Amino acid sequence: MFKKITITSGERGLLFRKGSYVKMLQPGTYRLKTFQEETVTVMSTAEPFFVPEMDLNLFLQDEELLGQLAVVQVQDYEYVLHYADDRFAELLTAGKYAFWNVLKEHKFVTVDVREPEIVPGVEPTVLPKTAGFWYMQEVASYERGVLYYNNVLQRELEPGKYYFWKGPVTAAVRTIDLRQQQLDLIGQEIMTEDKITLRLNFVCQYRITDPMVALEFKDFEDQIYILLQLMLREYVGTLKLDDLLRRKQEIADFILTRLSEKSGEYGVRFLSAGVKDIVLPGEIKDILNTVLLAEKKAQANLIMRREETASTRSLLNTAKLMDENVTLYRLKELEFLEKISENIGNISLSGGSNLLEQLNALVSSKENG
Repeated sequence: MFKKITITSGERGLLFRKGSYVKMLQPGTYRLKTFQEETVTVMSTAEPFFVPEMDLNLFLQDEELLGQLAVVQVQDYEYVLHYADDRFAELLTAGKYAFWNVLKEHKFVTVDVREPEIVPGVEPTVLPKTAGFWYMQEVASYERGVLYYNNVLQRELEPGKYYFWKGPVTAAVRTIDLRQQQLDLIGQEIMTEDKITLRLNFVCQYRITDPMVALEFKDFEDQIYILLQLMLREYVGTLKLDDLLRRKQEIADFILTRLSEKSGEYGVRFLSAGVKDIVLPGEIKDILNTVLLAEKKAQANLIMRREETASTRSLLNTAKLMDENVTLYRLKELEFLEKISENIGNISLSGGSNLLEQLNALVSSKENG
């Protein structure tokens, strides 16, 4: 008994006899010997070479078949980018693959994921088609990045986007902000030389200049905080309260100078520092307010005494001038009469004389006196 089968130009056949592979069949018509249990698996040359439940290596012993296949072996630590007719087709993971090299030309680009960074040689158009096999890390324009492979330092990264393959080596990027930053010390309780405990609010601005040095510190900002705190305690502890209140700017200058001496050790540049507030205990504040009130009262009394003295001296000078000058004396009288007239609502006249005569009499009596 025979069975007829036809293989077209876009196909190839795999002849099996009693379940064992015999050879590849080119396009054409064949008669199968059914009594010998011959079967044919017809495969499209446009599809990958794959026979279910059979190992690929069984077929690669056939030299004629092997000549029409493109075979690629992918190791556990590799990805392979598969191109068909110079167009990206797929990403291959660990395993062995075969493709018909009849209608299309197949090329393969092997990537060793033990070096996880995706190099510029990989076309950007490939990445959207391989989602899930890579991840991206970004370094902003105001940052610097530091690259680690499995927690081992590799190099510093400039601003930009970086892509890494998922694999046995984990890539991580730590970023350092290079913008000006501010550190606030709020409510620092410090004792002065005269044993007065106060609370100090201090501020410091800085900018990281060497990310590699800064990354050597665990909890970098906390380290700067403690350094600043110790310097403040050291300096304020040598001052009495009155000196501290008078020399606030000197404190800032001293701290900034000391911090600048440490710049190289921390990889930063300290830009400015200053005392924001000095908060005194309630009883000390009451005492200072009492002292201030007494000082202001004394100043006010002193000013009043000076004004009274100046006023008396002015009156004395005026009196001397009036004694020496009759015309001035008369003008002064007229000035007083004018002021009196401004404040009078009604004028009552006695006798038969008129107002002008009475005023003349009043002025004449002053002259005679």
